[in-house]
Amino acid sequence: MFAIVNQFEKLQQTIGIQFNSLDLLKEALTHRSYINENPKWGVPHNERLEFLGDAVLELVVTEHLFHAYPNSPEGELTSIRAALVNYQILARIADGIKMHGSILLSRGEAKDTARAKEVILANAFESLIGAIYLDQGYAVVAKFISEHVLAHSTEIVEKNLHKDPKSHLQEIVQEKYKVTPRYVVLSEEGPDHNKVFEIGAYFGEEFASRGKGFSKQEAEIEAAKNALKKFAV
Repeated sequence: MFAIVNQFEKLQQTIGIQFNSLDLLKEALTHRSYINENPKWGVPHNERLEFLGDAVLELVVTEHLFHAYPNSPEGELTSIRAALVNYQILARIADGIKMHGSILLSRGEAKDTARAKEVILANAFESLIGAIYLDQGYAVVAKFISEHVLAHSTEIVEKNLHKDPKSHLQEIVQEKYKVTPRYVVLSEEGPDHNKVFEIGAYFGEEFASRGKGFSKQEAEIEAAKNALKKFAV
């Protein structure tokens, strides 16, 4: 128990927020699987806080983008927001503030795949936002989101990271090479319930890049992202 409390204290120091209610912080960091193994833990799992935090995050990000990009249409603002709050970005932010060492998981969940751990991290980050909102109020949580999430908005816009990678690649390749990118399955590995696909992106007959994912669509997107990086197109 002491080690857990110590982790909670370290996280509060890292984010610069001392909770009035430690139970709210405990709840934000408690995964459903931990409750299954520790039914007398004393606080619920974090899914309700995640629900709240998701809404708070969306509001703060939307308000910022609305004022920061007054000439951008609704569709573009929606794309930028989606890029800012996708699970991979949130997981990276959560990892940056050392949340991975504070989330309470079952032994089985702790051994899960890298992708599953990213989703758990992202969800816990949203739960933390919900907990900060309830414990500290809107001004404090908006400042937290600004420091940790909105700090990435300029990079996303300048590097066109909010654009769908496949559409973005197709626009540029058609203009530059007069061909349409095509995607080919290079390999499939693993059982049906956890299959990993490797997809190759080609410009005409020329191999451009490869990507992996838990679905063909996810692998195609990764291949498109890698092509954009590789050719700086």
